[in-house]
This record gives sequence, structure tokens and C-alpha cells, in this order.
Amino acid sequence: MKAPIIAIALAVGLTASPAMITAAYAQEKAASFSTDTPIEQLVADERAKAVLDKHIPNIDQHPAYGQFKTMSLKAVQPWSAGAITAEMLEKIQADLIAL
Repeated sequence: MKAPIIAIALAVGLTASPAMITAAYAQEKAASFSTDTPIEQLVADERAKAVLDKHIPNIDQHPAYGQFKTMSLKAVQPWSAGAITAEMLEKIQADLIAL
């Protein structure tokens, strides 16, 4: 029973173009973005970075970026001296979900 399933999976996989696979991966990756995602992963994605730049312009240019880039926005928020508010996190989360 496993052989036909494997054969079908291989046939589908061989007919899928690299562009289709890349697009599917990008959608899956974007769907997983949230305010719990490490900031450096958000900055690395063009669409997620646009969301960050909308709400926190040039976050990747901050002098301490190297120190907090592996943290999520939720983790950085208490240390931001009010620069990142709960309201901002809600708006960013909504925009990331909309990607």
C-alpha cells in the first residue's frame, strides 16, 4: 500500500517546479511570522521587514540591534522603555498575519 503513495508523491514532486516549491515555502514561512518570531528573522523577510518598518522604522539600524536581534518583539518590549507598546505589538501582529 505504501508503494503507490510513494510513487504518487514522487510523481507530484517531480512535476512541481522549483518556483512553485519556493512560493509554497515562502507562504508557509510568512504564515508563521508573529511578534514571537526573532526580530532578525522578520528583518530577513522583505514583507515582514516592511511591516516592522511601518511600525518601528529602521529597527535593524538601532545601535543595540546586535544585542536584541535574536529576541522577539514581545521579549524586547519590556526593555524598550515604552518605545514598543502593547498596542504596537497588536498592530504588528495583525499585519504579520495578513502577509
